[in-house]
Amino acid sequence: MKLPSPVAMGEDGKLHYAPDSLGNRIVDFSYAGYMAGNKQIPDVPIKVVVPAKVGDATLRIQSAIDYVGSLPPEKDGFRGAVLLEKGVHTILGGLFIRKSGIIIRGNGAVNDKTTLVGAGLSRETIITVLGSNDPEIGSPVEVKDEYVPVNALTFNVVNAADFKTGDRIQIRRPSTKEWIQLLKMEEFGGETGWLGWKPGQRDIVWDRTITAISRNQITINAPLTTALDKKYGGGFITKYDWPGRISQVGIENLCIESTFDSTNLKDEEHRWMGVAMENVENAWVRQVHFKGLAGSAVALFETASQVTVEDCKSLMPVSEIAGQRRNTFYTQGQLTLFQRCYAENGFHDFTTGYRAAGPNAFVQCESVQPFGFSGTADSWASGVLFDNVVVDGQALSFKNRGQDGQGAGWTAANSVMWQCSASRVENVSPPGVTNFAFGIWAEFAGDGFWENVNEHVNPRSLYFTQLSERIGNEALSNAALMPKESEASSSPGIQQAAELTAKSNVSAASLADWIDSVKDRNPIPVIAGNVKTIDEIGIKTPIKKQNLPPLTIQNGWLVRGEQVVTGNRQEVPWWRGSVRPHDVAQAKPHITRFVPGRSGAGLTDIPEAMTDSLLAKNITVLDHNYGLWYDRRRDDHERIRRIDSEVWPPFYEQPFARSGKETAWDKLSKYDLSKYNAWYWTRLKEFVQLADQKGLVLYHQNYFQHNILEAGAHYADFPWRSANNINATGFPEPPPYAGDKRIFMAEQFYDIENPQRRAIHTAYIRKCLENFADQSGVIQFIGAEYTGPLHFVKFWLEVIADWEKETGKNALVALSTTKDVQDAILAEPGYAKIVDIIDIRYWHLREDGTFYAPEGGKNLAPRQHARLQKTGKISFHSIYKAVLGYRRKYPEKAVLYSAGNYDSNAWAVFLAGGSISAIPRISDGFLNDVSKMKPDSSDGYRLFNPEYGAIIYKETATSFNLDLSGFKGNFLLRRIDPATGKWIGKAENIKGGKSIKIGQTAQATAGPVVFWITKK
Repeated sequence: MKLPSPVAMGEDGKLHYAPDSLGNRIVDFSYAGYMAGNKQIPDVPIKVVVPAKVGDATLRIQSAIDYVGSLPPEKDGFRGAVLLEKGVHTILGGLFIRKSGIIIRGNGAVNDKTTLVGAGLSRETIITVLGSNDPEIGSPVEVKDEYVPVNALTFNVVNAADFKTGDRIQIRRPSTKEWIQLLKMEEFGGETGWLGWKPGQRDIVWDRTITAISRNQITINAPLTTALDKKYGGGFITKYDWPGRISQVGIENLCIESTFDSTNLKDEEHRWMGVAMENVENAWVRQVHFKGLAGSAVALFETASQVTVEDCKSLMPVSEIAGQRRNTFYTQGQLTLFQRCYAENGFHDFTTGYRAAGPNAFVQCESVQPFGFSGTADSWASGVLFDNVVVDGQALSFKNRGQDGQGAGWTAANSVMWQCSASRVENVSPPGVTNFAFGIWAEFAGDGFWENVNEHVNPRSLYFTQLSERIGNEALSNAALMPKESEASSSPGIQQAAELTAKSNVSAASLADWIDSVKDRNPIPVIAGNVKTIDEIGIKTPIKKQNLPPLTIQNGWLVRGEQVVTGNRQEVPWWRGSVRPHDVAQAKPHITRFVPGRSGAGLTDIPEAMTDSLLAKNITVLDHNYGLWYDRRRDDHERIRRIDSEVWPPFYEQPFARSGKETAWDKLSKYDLSKYNAWYWTRLKEFVQLADQKGLVLYHQNYFQHNILEAGAHYADFPWRSANNINATGFPEPPPYAGDKRIFMAEQFYDIENPQRRAIHTAYIRKCLENFADQSGVIQFIGAEYTGPLHFVKFWLEVIADWEKETGKNALVALSTTKDVQDAILAEPGYAKIVDIIDIRYWHLREDGTFYAPEGGKNLAPRQHARLQKTGKISFHSIYKAVLGYRRKYPEKAVLYSAGNYDSNAWAVFLAGGSISAIPRISDGFLNDVSKMKPDSSDGYRLFNPEYGAIIYKETATSFNLDLSGFKGNFLLRRIDPATGKWIGKAENIKGGKSIKIGQTAQATAGPVVFWITKK
């Protein structure tokens, strides 16, 4: 007996569903979109007009957005629309909507166009809709049912006493070890356990509203898209409040374009995203045409819900043909709808992202000649519908991607393709779950459910039929499906053949043209009447922040003004990571880490917020070097050429620009070492600008030796490798991997006798200087992990000296090398005078008084040296002695200590006169006094200047005699807890000119104490 179809049109003209034995059925996708499909997108009244003018319009348009944001919302939640008049509006920055009820509207996308052009070399998103990610989440309550099927709207909880109708809830389905084992996602073969799914990393979280409660039974406003099964962890519901999430926001009726280098159609130094949305619900993008972008036209991230994107086109994207580019219409959210959208030459044109909870729907969309598949691209998107979607030249895919996509594994669950066409359709079902394909025209692959292949299926659109059955027939009348000729008979009559022949002289109707005609079918009002322009209302000029005094050396200290600079140090990550929430939450601050379209801690850090976070942790220094490799695939430490260009984020950007020519080992275009990555250098400059305002410092490591020593994989994607650039660097190919595993390229890399390499090095070092020519808060280092030869350090210093002479500017230069190289440089006056700062980093004085001091230029990395000879113990006193020795020998230079235990022995560094020691934050007055003092080891650990006072460190809080015979006048004595920087007890008045006894206080701890004596 033939089993009933999972969904079919019945004789009564309605859809009939056939659930499986557990009650799972095809999802009702009609809840996707603005207001869950229950309302049409409204035409919101215009409240301010922005005329098109020559020049940068960023501030004028943002002022208009902020003006509307200042208006009170109407009962429907709208504040009003900003009308951008027809013409070109050029912006050099990005636009942000941060409040509910604001619409950005143009005059048109086809005729009388408004064109918003993102200009310059910025990668900023052109329009970002961004609420606050500040949900307040309550305690979880367990779902009681043994099994809640797919498409369920009701379920029972253990106790519903704390819930009421109208409550907003999250429903969480945990990703347990048992579920991961069922799916066989622990690893993907070989050494892929690091990519395998881990419990808790792929929880599915639905955002829902309670519509009814009956005892302990909860009814919600939209269906579940993955079953809740007690065998695999069941489910939990949590009530939440989300004050910062915004709603009733729209972008409409305009063109969004990016400038780019027309000579390089792989150029990426321009705008990546057109519109991105986060922390938003009930929003839309409609009748918008996109052109020239590198990333997504529209990207809806995981905190976006109930968003419609309709009647949009994306043309002529400009970027590498690679991962994270050209994901044209992308959703990682839920209850989102893309309808009547068209894309040309994208990569993944219509795709869902990581854990997209669904339901999400793509309806009547077309991808023309893309470079990659459409479909589900990352882990476990459930309840996805592709309805009347055409992918011309690539695949439409539901499948297990395995390790691809950074361990995406199973990408689709309980998802449907309906009346779709593609060059290949992949419909594969995970264990215990079914994916469905109805009415498909393609090459076929997969063990999912198939029905009516190479046939048209009734109804034409599953989404609109489901919507009409839920809200009424007006849904079909508003569907705006492109008219389609009735299917020709296989046995036409003479008259019918004649009619069809007559029509064959005309091209078939295209979706692109149908989208253009929406201006007539559904015109958006652009008559502003007597509404004022933003020029009449007034444009707010941002307050320019003032710089602190410049970073200089005074009395052997690094100071800003009269204040010694102290604080801890943060190194940037330079390999591994992902954009998955569990990795993002653990990521360290960075400045040149790039995640397309994503901003925030652990993604593309927001410089203003990131620098504030450093200050909050008493971190003064960002120790920066370029990434070990750009692409996270290389985190596997393989040396292989990559099979494709599906690179994995986050991207640790390199200082050099891609050429747009040929193919590097990662399958992106080769680097051009004579050109520089504008985004990378701009980000560093922006950090230093903030550093000069907030008192931070950038340690700028010019090079990163890790690429040329140790594991061969370090060299595989290195821009200087001959296979990866167009500059004829002359390194041997294939690389001389030692034992097919290690690499020893330091000698060749540091060979400045090679004229080609010497020229590249010279230009690059000058770029390192020029980028910060007018800024003070940066210290130049030769390179991270540098154990290289003396001759290269001399060369580096010579280039710096020439630049300083030519420009009349002074760069703060730190000598950070092995001890033998350091001492050799300092012994030659011509080179020593170029050095401003001595950094003890690659050697140290042991507790027993001997040196751990590997030789430079031996083609070994720091940790390789450490394996050959015992590093030995380091003590408070040995650090103090090492710093003090250089401080006294070179009193005009500042000394840094960056070797082992630098932070736990910060007071040793500080008391020896070392700069930027990681002591806790103490008062400005304390640091002002210190700048006048010098270290004095004649009686313990102390800093002295009789005219200003003293800093004395005692390892125990016992009484002692203090000789103040050289001090004149009245002084104040404070005790400081060296662990916290806080005062111990009250300040005491003391007099100079004699020896006094310093006693204990009742508040004193058993450990060390710092005494600060300052003149009253």
